Amino acid sequence: MGVRDWIAGQFIDIIEWTEPSSNETLSYRFTRHKNEIKNGAKLIVREGQAAVFVREGQLADVKGPGMYTLDTKNMPILSTILGWKYGFESPFKCEVYFISTRQWTDQKWGTQNPVMMRDPEFGPVRIRAFGTYVFKVTDPGTFLKELVATDPSFEAYEISGQFRNAIVSRFIDTIGTAKIPILDLAGNYERVSKLALEKIAPELAKMGVSLTQFFVENISLPPEVEAALDKRSQMGMLGNLDQYAKFQSAEAIRDAAQNPGGLAGLGAGIGAGYAVGGQMAGTFAGAAAAPGQVIPGNTVSPGGMPPPLPTAVAFFAAINGAQAGPFDLATLATKITRSTLVWKQGMAGWVAAETVPELASIFANQPPPIPGA
Repeated sequence: MGVRDWIAGQFIDIIEWTEPSSNETLSYRFTRHKNEIKNGAKLIVREGQAAVFVREGQLADVKGPGMYTLDTKNMPILSTILGWKYGFESPFKCEVYFISTRQWTDQKWGTQNPVMMRDPEFGPVRIRAFGTYVFKVTDPGTFLKELVATDPSFEAYEISGQFRNAIVSRFIDTIGTAKIPILDLAGNYERVSKLALEKIAPELAKMGVSLTQFFVENISLPPEVEAALDKRSQMGMLGNLDQYAKFQSAEAIRDAAQNPGGLAGLGAGIGAGYAVGGQMAGTFAGAAAAPGQVIPGNTVSPGGMPPPLPTAVAFFAAINGAQAGPFDLATLATKITRSTLVWKQGMAGWVAAETVPELASIFANQPPPIPGA
């Protein structure tokens, strides 16, 4: 600094910091020639600020909002005139740091990688979470000692990473100990936010910072897990599996009608519905032959398309007083007698096996029961 700047500095008797509205500065060191403050200078500390004095490398005083007259009566500050006897090299120097104590809102946090947790219903799952938080400096002296040190202009971005790491670490602990099922988290964001704030606040307090608000905006699962939950929801809405099988069959017919290939894929669609519903036999009982389907007498309908794969007839049987099955004909023959009650889809009720024409071949080589036995 030149002589002209030094002379100009002697006439500066107001120490203040007007922080721009768009500024991200948390701490600003007031610039003075050799850190000398004129005796009788005015210190102006605005709302949302604090002034911290550092003398000979040590924290000397902290001033809140207001106007102060700085003189040797209330502070160990060197007047300019006293500096002349030392050839302008004063042994007393004082630095003034302005600390922003306003609320710093809309600060972002989030998990960079999925976090593993154990859900009581789904077992181990991975989740992601993000949200916002609000903080403010409540202990300017500690904040200066722990974070600012001698930085002439301390910006918010310099500590955002440290805050985010502390928040995510404590948030994971909160989720793990809260033991809230995944499906219930959406209704407990407020509770989770409050629990997380209680865990995170002590970490930030060590740096002179207070966490005033903490919000969880979203907790999500990996896409593949969400897709599985969507399928599960669909099944829950369908309810009855027999109805679901019929629904799948109807969907297959619709798709086959829209497909230029006709009914070539109909058998696969029907088979899928049968696998889910557990019983598809007889779903199309009495249905008219579609174009391309085999008609009795080994004739082919005018459509000229190959027939769908045949569906095996399945019977249920009453064995030892309980329902069993369904069984195909080969398996059924080993489990029933003439008097065993059987039923298949399309029948009005349970009947004796020997009265069902389709089962006549099973008893062809079996003698009838002995009279009176």
